[in-house]
Amino acid sequence: MALINSAAENNITFVRPAYFIISGFIGIPNIRYYFVFLCFIYILSVVGNTLVMIVITLDHMLRSPKYIAVFNLTFTDLLSSSALVPKVVDIFLFNHYYISYNDCLTFMFFCFTLIFMQAFNLVVLSFDRVMAIMYPLHYQMRVTHKLILSLIAFFWLLAITLILIAVGLLTRLSFCQSVIIQSYYCDHGPMYRLGCNDATPNYIFAVLTIVLVLGFPLAFIVGSYCCIGYSLSKISTFRERVKAFKTCTGHLSLVAIYFLPVIFVYAFWPVIHPNARIINLSIATVLPPMLNPIIYVLQTQEIKESLRRLLKARVQAKLEVFRFKPL
Repeated sequence: MALINSAAENNITFVRPAYFIISGFIGIPNIRYYFVFLCFIYILSVVGNTLVMIVITLDHMLRSPKYIAVFNLTFTDLLSSSALVPKVVDIFLFNHYYISYNDCLTFMFFCFTLIFMQAFNLVVLSFDRVMAIMYPLHYQMRVTHKLILSLIAFFWLLAITLILIAVGLLTRLSFCQSVIIQSYYCDHGPMYRLGCNDATPNYIFAVLTIVLVLGFPLAFIVGSYCCIGYSLSKISTFRERVKAFKTCTGHLSLVAIYFLPVIFVYAFWPVIHPNARIINLSIATVLPPMLNPIIYVLQTQEIKESLRRLLKARVQAKLEVFRFKPL
């Protein structure tokens, strides 16, 4: 109320627009080919993540705390792709650039919640790896199903709380001039910069959120691997070190895929052309959900063995049906 009264005293009319215009890909040459590429990525993401979720669900040997975290990662990736890619394709391929005020905030809520959870899932997996390598004899006692589920629930709550606050702060802004969002979806930064009244709280919270969602996970993961490296240095034989480190390669690949593109874009933000920046950010958002299941299938021995067991059981079941089928 104090903020609204302050605006009224300064003769500022509070304007809540009926709609926003998302203009991120407008004017980029041959952009329709990029939307075909996005559709291809989306299909692979849905198939890959669904397959990993089915394997983990069907195989009782993959009911360990680690694979609860992996299941949550694939579940988040599936929802993230489904929340973003179909809507982006609908907006730009079918020229539905106008999006209502409430729909835009809802779109932002789901996209950012799931993007935040991708980073937090990497923290949970990093915690699992550092505990497995530093305390191999006590791993099963320390890393329980309850602990992993509690961590996942906490991070879901944190992600939802952060984006609810961000959306709440946006509702206090008056959009009295432009309603054109210079992004490919309802992005928080380009939206709050359109506000006519004081957006300082939005800016401060955006910086705080970046620290919590990007800075903290990255610092925790780097610290975890420093601890892992120290533990591996104590192992006497080189072969055992390599064997232990191989259990981390899948997770390290996920970390690189998630963080490196984002760091690259923001590090070279001033010199990158706006169109290239938007395309790079969109790729950095949609590519990890597609690559994550591929990496885990290729680099995780347990999932490969589980796939072999499930396929073998399915083939045997079909042979049994064929054997006893009456002529």
